[in-house]
Amino acid sequence: MASTDQNETLIGRTLSNLAGAWREIAQSAARSVGRNGRAVAGSDPEALKAFMRECLEARGGEVSARMRAAELGEIYLELDAEGRRRFLDILAAEFGLDETALEAAIDDYRRAEMPQDKVAAERRLRRATLPPRVKLLTQFNALPEGIKFLVDLRADLLALEDRSPALDGLDADLRELLASWFDTGFLDLARITWDSPAALLEKLIAYEAVHEIRSWDDLRHRVESDRHLYALFHPRMPEEPLAFVEVALVKGIARNVQALLDGGPSDAKPGDKPDAADTAIFYSITNTQKGLRGISFGEYLIKRVVQRLAVELPRIKTFATLSPIPGLRAWLETAPREAFEQALSEAERGGVRALGGNDDPRAALAVILARDDWHNDPVVRKALEGPLLRLCARYFIERRENGEPIDPVARFHLRNGARLEHVNWLGDTSAQGLRRSAGLMVNYRYVLADMEKNHEAYMKDGRIAVSSEARSLIRSVTETGNGPLKRLGLG
Repeated sequence: MASTDQNETLIGRTLSNLAGAWREIAQSAARSVGRNGRAVAGSDPEALKAFMRECLEARGGEVSARMRAAELGEIYLELDAEGRRRFLDILAAEFGLDETALEAAIDDYRRAEMPQDKVAAERRLRRATLPPRVKLLTQFNALPEGIKFLVDLRADLLALEDRSPALDGLDADLRELLASWFDTGFLDLARITWDSPAALLEKLIAYEAVHEIRSWDDLRHRVESDRHLYALFHPRMPEEPLAFVEVALVKGIARNVQALLDGGPSDAKPGDKPDAADTAIFYSITNTQKGLRGISFGEYLIKRVVQRLAVELPRIKTFATLSPIPGLRAWLETAPREAFEQALSEAERGGVRALGGNDDPRAALAVILARDDWHNDPVVRKALEGPLLRLCARYFIERRENGEPIDPVARFHLRNGARLEHVNWLGDTSAQGLRRSAGLMVNYRYVLADMEKNHEAYMKDGRIAVSSEARSLIRSVTETGNGPLKRLGLG
């Protein structure tokens, strides 16, 4: 049910409502300046540039500035894609840092000798380092839904191809501005239930990015008594979730997501009464606002929910995720030959060659995994289980240039203080799970007493916490002994 089209429809409706909310304010601005600036500036780059300068001058006080900002915002909302690109190019190139003013402020600061002169020069220098476009963007903060407008404007900016250095600078300014406004200290955590507003529930369906919400019944299942759904909100965007996490209360660590989503039988027994649950499984985390990319809420969200559940449901003793491994399948197609030689025995390599009809085990595995129903064939399942689990262990050993794991979900949870707990064979047999992760999933476990220690070890030394089960699996594709594990930050 959740789809790109549905998401775009939702965003379009939001922008339409926003334009309506600003129209009356903008019309007041047009009357106050005696012209229809929107019609002129929307089609003429020079007129648009002049109107932006007019907004910066802020003649007539705060109320007039607010009206001009509303008119400028409505100009942007009514433009097509080409017009919006032109708007952003002008904002970026024409209203960047004034280098002459900055150099003069630097000279004043260097020449200042008396303490009071130094302080005054420092203030002037600080103002000179602020591009005019930041002041212009800040004016939207005073408008209804103004912050949401800036979030969506940055989403448009991030989607642009062939960005100029000036546009990169504008993006950096916007990101810094939004990061200050969306500091976690300003955010509210709320539990979403079936009694929450329908408009909010509809947004959750559209935004869900990990496991598609297929219907309203499916959504209702995800907010039942043995399911909790929590979202973060900003006070200035009370109807827009910034990020949300879906939690299943189960008995034991769940290792198959279909069992959780469908309520079928599993080791986790999701059909048990909620009172019998001893484990909270975080099975879906979604950031909803494209314009807030690079401003992370997920880490804070999980920690808040863990702390809240620990207080509200003291019977819950275990907190873990059931997470995808989104880069695994792509890595398998480019993994070095020695990875296959290390992870597979000669007999296993022969079996993969035979099943895939290719002398190269890597190419043969790609042929097998390209079949939609390979996981339903018992012969193939038996032949691939051990090799894929060990190859997955090798995948977790791989590092980026900065020393962090190549898998983005691993980086997220390990940085957050979790430990690598289990790698799960055929934990997700959905089309997406097979396409991205060859059906494998992983549990990251959050142990309250160890989270801070794990976080510090990861951030300071690049060391990641692993369970004994995960350590044994990783050792199976490394040299014998603890030394190599410690060198890899896995000891």
